[in-house]
Amino acid sequence: MLQPTRPLPSRAYNLKLLHEEGRPGPDSHGWCFGLPPGILPQQWPLDPQTGYPLVHAFTLRLPDDYRCHGPEIAGVSLFACCSEHSDGGTSPDEAILEAMIGEAPPRDARYRPFWDARSAAHPRLYRMADILGDSFAAILLTEDELNGPLCAVPETRAAQGLSSHNKPGWLARGSGRDFFDSHVGASSVKANHWVYKTLGGIPEARPDWNRALRWSPRAADPNAGMAPQDSFSGDKTSGYLQPHYYEGGVVKAENFRKAEWTADHARDHIGGTMQPVQATPRFSPFYVEFEEYLGGHNLGGGNCQFDFLNMQLDWACG
Repeated sequence: MLQPTRPLPSRAYNLKLLHEEGRPGPDSHGWCFGLPPGILPQQWPLDPQTGYPLVHAFTLRLPDDYRCHGPEIAGVSLFACCSEHSDGGTSPDEAILEAMIGEAPPRDARYRPFWDARSAAHPRLYRMADILGDSFAAILLTEDELNGPLCAVPETRAAQGLSSHNKPGWLARGSGRDFFDSHVGASSVKANHWVYKTLGGIPEARPDWNRALRWSPRAADPNAGMAPQDSFSGDKTSGYLQPHYYEGGVVKAENFRKAEWTADHARDHIGGTMQPVQATPRFSPFYVEFEEYLGGHNLGGGNCQFDFLNMQLDWACG
């Protein structure tokens, strides 16, 4: 596990999805859906399983005390696999995968764009895979990059011509609208749907549509600066406190209680107390925990954790 370059934080931060669009700038805390800032189209990471661009999930300005890679790294953009291509794991297009990970250029020149994508990659690109083998990626951003112009979606002619996967819908109508349509569909009571309420309406069908994010310190989180610990962990010396307990020590559903200090804890947050739907991953204190709507994921009704110090990602279904 990597060691942070700065002291451990003493606070954790709630993340709120606002019903307004976010834009790059020094006052912006970031946004989900839409487009990433400050990179070139050829630096947008491709999915090695399909050849199509990964979906931009969110860009987040890191609070000063969470800039674990040094003060010059001001934020991070997370990219995720396309849910449309994953049904229990994305089926890899072997020829594209080999072109993207092979040491030598592909013999078939048609696959050269996928091989070239590796040499064009951003210098602070980190790739990850989940338990299903689906692809994720993160790019650490400087202040100038975080405040830079939005990146256009890269062209996809090679993928359209060679991939065994269909062109994902988000490329035309945006990831926000794609997520909305996949959940609401043809429903005539959209205003009562949780996705409508969460996103504040029907997303416009354009690639740059997004929702702004805003973080704020939690009133109380005794686990800020600590590595999360599972309630079943044998390590009882870390001082990490579980957010729940059973009244009278009797493990029954009716005795389940939440600690009072969790009262203001949002489900989406930076650092502090982790509340995964299943087991707690062994992550550093420098992580983001988020729900499906924060970028349009299919987590089976669960939630996800992203350790941006060690570039690890884990999620579990509900």
